[in-house]
Amino acid sequence: MKSKSLTRRGFIAASATAVAAPYVRTAHAAGSLSIGLWDHWVPGANDVMTKLIKEWGEKEKVDVQIDYITSQGNKLILTLAAENQAKAGHDVMDFNTWEPQQYKNSLENVDDIMAEIISQNGSVSDATTYLGKAKDHWLVVPSTRGSLTLPCCTRFDLLKQHAGIDVQAMYPAGADPTPSAADWTWDSFLVAAEKLHKAGYSFGLPMGVTTDTQNWVGALFRSFGADLVDASGKITVKTDAVRKVLDYGKTLMQYLPPDVAAWDDAGNNKWLISGKGSLIMNPPSAWAVAKRDAPQVAEKCWTHGMPKGAQGRFVPYLPRYLGIWKFAKNKAAAKSLIKALAMRGPAEQLVAASQGYDLPPYSKLLDFKTWAEEGPPKGSIYHYVTRGDEKDVIACSPAPPAIALQIFNQAIQPKMIVRYAQGEPMETTLAWADSECEGYMRT
Repeated sequence: MKSKSLTRRGFIAASATAVAAPYVRTAHAAGSLSIGLWDHWVPGANDVMTKLIKEWGEKEKVDVQIDYITSQGNKLILTLAAENQAKAGHDVMDFNTWEPQQYKNSLENVDDIMAEIISQNGSVSDATTYLGKAKDHWLVVPSTRGSLTLPCCTRFDLLKQHAGIDVQAMYPAGADPTPSAADWTWDSFLVAAEKLHKAGYSFGLPMGVTTDTQNWVGALFRSFGADLVDASGKITVKTDAVRKVLDYGKTLMQYLPPDVAAWDDAGNNKWLISGKGSLIMNPPSAWAVAKRDAPQVAEKCWTHGMPKGAQGRFVPYLPRYLGIWKFAKNKAAAKSLIKALAMRGPAEQLVAASQGYDLPPYSKLLDFKTWAEEGPPKGSIYHYVTRGDEKDVIACSPAPPAIALQIFNQAIQPKMIVRYAQGEPMETTLAWADSECEGYMRT
């Protein structure tokens, strides 16, 4: 078995090689297989994935080549596009949140192995299904590796001192949320944001055209029931729910750092690690870096549930998937490998290797000890797993995925808040968003 990292120069060469190279049968009875994977940011996580695939290959007598492809410079996105166009490349590929829907016509149906996986691992969330299926058929298999949520990561000491909110009591380590978590609403969140801002420790919520922005704002909109386009494709911009969420967002922006509209995806991480921030919405990456660079900050961080709105409590969710190209050379081996990686044992190893960053998308795989034991402080990321009354949500859903993706890519929801907060009349903002969504219907 071979593994390597794939660079920008290498991905084109790899695709061309896949076109030209003949199928060579080796002593291994089940032939060969190639897989392209996201290059994990956590040191050591790739090593565990390589080990798991190597063990499977030796057992099944398959020669496997692994390419770890960085997401920097859009290299993974470019690789997918190149292979889809050439109709040649890896047998199995790693797909990020929206990509299965983009490539649905080029993906092998995986209903058969999903039935087996779900029977063993339990159900998946509606958010996972929303992007993993098309016309009631599974396009891809939801993957533990790289799937994540973006809940609140809070300086529990600052929130308790300046706002009287004890997030550790609401979300205790090793236990479900307590009844006091019912008081953690978007109303109480706004009160806390004002108090922490006055104390000099503002919440760090980005408002630029970034992935982190889209996700937390998407969860805010959903909790208000403020959808721009409904599941049937009907535009629903000019509703009371949307007006209410814009009023809320305008007020909240008064209590955020003044430059949040210009932050990139590293902005909120840096804000927390600097010691200036009291709350961000992020996976455990910012906390993990703080453990190394600012341990005095990390030891005061607590990851916990999102505020609750009129329509419920929603946490931003970014799933990853493994898919098989229709032009794959060894589909039987590809399905066997993907199914093996989805099972409990491998999933638990992947979670441990990522220090709890990776989240299994299956209901029976959310009891691993990693989240309870990681620290400091011990149990800090126990509630990174979706628990209690919280639900995973994809930003800009429930609009049909092709439309939701355009709303997401153009950052319509956060732009609405920023425009209104900067003084644009409400009805002008709504008319602009309505026109943008109408344009997406015609593309």
